[in-house]
Amino acid sequence: MKDSEAEFFVGYQRRAPPALGRFAGRSVLVLLVVAVGFAVSLAMNQRPFDPGVFEYGVVRDFGGVLREHPTPTLEIERPKSIEGGGSDGLSDGMPSSSSYLLVAPGKHGVKEWIAGRDGEFVTLRGSLVYRPGMAMIEVLPNSLVSRASLRQEPPGPQAIADVTLSGEIVDSKCYLGVMKPGRRKSHRACAVRCLSGGIPPMLVVEIATGGQEHILLVDSTGGPLGARVLDYVAEPVRVRGGLSRQGERWILATDPNRIERILPTAKESS
Repeated sequence: MKDSEAEFFVGYQRRAPPALGRFAGRSVLVLLVVAVGFAVSLAMNQRPFDPGVFEYGVVRDFGGVLREHPTPTLEIERPKSIEGGGSDGLSDGMPSSSSYLLVAPGKHGVKEWIAGRDGEFVTLRGSLVYRPGMAMIEVLPNSLVSRASLRQEPPGPQAIADVTLSGEIVDSKCYLGVMKPGRRKSHRACAVRCLSGGIPPMLVVEIATGGQEHILLVDSTGGPLGARVLDYVAEPVRVRGGLSRQGERWILATDPNRIERILPTAKESS
C-alpha cells in the first residue's frame, strides 16, 4: 500500500502527513503550469486589437471645401511642402487634399446640414474618428460656417471598371472607431440603426496579402443607399457595381438587386 493511501489527514492538525503533502504540492504545481499555458495560448490566439480610434471629447477646428456628393465630406488641402512627394516618401501621384467623411453626433448623418452647399469653403468643429486609410469628423451642431462665396467645382470621379467584390457591409462611423467591434454579427443591430439614420455604408474587403480595403457604397445614380442595404449588414456578401476613384476614396456604385449573400459551404455549416 502506498504511503499516501496509508496516511490520514486530520483537519485540526497543523501539518498534513508527508506523503499527502508532497502529492498535494505536485498537484498544485501541475495545475499552475496548465493554467499559465492555457492563458498564454489564449492570448496568442486573440484577434489583434482594432486599430480604430474615436477622439471622444477632443474637439478640433477644421477648414476646407464641402462635398455633398456622393457622400458628405470635407476636403482639406495638404501643405504644399508635402505635395508631389520628396524626402517624406509620399508618391508623386498622391491627391493634393485629404478627404474626411462627415457625420453628426449619435447615429445620424449631416445630409440636411450641408444640402445645397456643395463646393463651399467652410470651417467647422468636431472630433476625429479614424483608422489607417480613412478618417471621419463627427461635426458639432451649429459649428459649420461658410467662409467664402466662391464655390469650387468637384472633381469628377475616375471610373475604373465594373467589378464584383466580396466583403462585409458596415456602417462607416462605428467601423472607423466609435465602436469595438464595429462589424460582424455582434454589431448588426447598432449598424442597422446607424445606416437608417444616414451614416454612409461601406464595404470592407479583406485583401489576400493582409489588411483591408474600405469602399464607400452608393446607388447606381450616385445617391445614398442607406436603409436599402440593411438586409445585408454584418453578413458575407458579393457586390457587383461600377468602381471609381474620387480623390482618396474608392466608391462602388451599386443597387440592392446587385448584392447577394455568400452562403456557407457544406463544410463551414457543419
